[in-house]
Order: sequence, then structure tokens, then C-alpha cells
Amino acid sequence: MAQAFIERFGLAGRRALVTGASKGIGLEICRVLADAGADVAAVARDAAGLAEARARVEAQGRQCLVIEADMGTVEGPRAAARAALDAWGGIDILVNNAGIAVVASLLETTPEQWDLVQAVNLRAPFLLAQALAPGMIERGRGKIVNVSSQTSNIALVDHGAYAASKNGLNALTKVMTAEWARFNVQSNAVCPTVILTPMGEQVWGDPARGDPMKAKIPAGRFGKPIEVADLVLFLASSASDMITGETIYIDGGFTAM
Repeated sequence: MAQAFIERFGLAGRRALVTGASKGIGLEICRVLADAGADVAAVARDAAGLAEARARVEAQGRQCLVIEADMGTVEGPRAAARAALDAWGGIDILVNNAGIAVVASLLETTPEQWDLVQAVNLRAPFLLAQALAPGMIERGRGKIVNVSSQTSNIALVDHGAYAASKNGLNALTKVMTAEWARFNVQSNAVCPTVILTPMGEQVWGDPARGDPMKAKIPAGRFGKPIEVADLVLFLASSASDMITGETIYIDGGFTAM
């Protein structure tokens, strides 16, 4: 029984590419996927953070390919995909986790800020999937997990560019399913509430701002990176093969209210 469980939920022999891998949720996803048996290509701009990702993956006895790339450019995602394919020949699991937020009202958001948020949060996942999905289709197996946000489904003051990008990511996830599910490639989006990462602390760490948001969460707290990483692990495993095209909220009940 234990072996069957491991085969359903384990990732032995799989190779994953994780963006935004140098900190927060992405760093935890790298560790959790490696703990389940996957080798990990960790993608980010921060060399020091990538060194930490490598240490965490290798501590689990898995290989870690470190790739420095800027998801805000067109060439960054494409170069990251090429580096992974050149090194390993194929990627079984793509986790589009890299994301940025500009906290500004719609009247104050500049076109440059808007474009950068869309580039990192929405264009980069498209470009990476466009580069890596053909190999998944050819092998007849693949997993794409897009890290979205509860903000994709609610109106949040001062988060217009971010909310638009994440809503677009949810829609992109559904189109990925419409086009690729027949090839046994599953695509899903996970939508966390506030997670206490460095970015989460920056935006919500002030009690004056954070406490009113926390009060809207029935669970009474913000989330932890491990909780998102465990959901990503499930969606990356064979146990979730019949789940595709979904936007799955991990929000302590926020969107239920």
C-alpha cells in the first residue's frame, strides 16, 4: 500500500522548472518537489536566493539546475526554457510562480508599472508554457501549475494591475486545458490568500493594513508558504490527473464569504 501511495503522490524521475524560486513560495515549492523526488530547475534573478534554492534541493538528494533569468523581459522566459531543455532534454512539471505587485490606485498606476506587472505575472507563464508544452505533448504527459491569487476574483483597492494579471492567468490556464488536456497535460491555477512571504510582509505586515484583511478570512490567519507548496505538489503528481482547468483557492475561506 505504501508503494502505491508513493507512486500516486511522488515525483521520482520527474523534472520540474520553478520560477520565482529564490524566495518565499517559490523557494518552498523547490524544496517540497525535491522532497517528493523531483529534480528542479530553479529560475530567478537573485543569485544568492538561487544558491539557497540549490542547497535546499540538493539537501533532499536531488539535482538542482540554477538559471538566472528576468521574467519581465521576453527573452528571460525563453532563455530559461532553453537552458532547462539543453541540460535535461525535457521538463515534466512547470510551476509559474514568479510574480510582482505594484501597490497603487488605478489613477496613480503608470503605464510602465502596468506593463511590467503583466509581463512578469502573465506573459512569462505564457512564454514558458509555449516553450515547454511541446515536449510534454510529445511525451504524452505534463503538469503546469500557475500560481495566481485570490485577488484574481475579488476587487482589492490599489491592486488593479496585479488583479488584472492574475485574472488573466486564470483564463490562460483554462485555455491551456482546452488545447492540451487531450495530450495528458494538466494545467491548473492555485489562488492563495495573503501568504507571509517577504512580499506578503511588505504589503500586509503593517497591522493597520493587515488586520482588516485578516479579519475577512474565516480561518483567522494568513497562509504559510508550505501550504501552497503542498497544493502544488498534489497538482504536480499523478494523483491529480483528472483535475485540469481549475482555479483552486487556498484562502482560509476568504472567497466563501
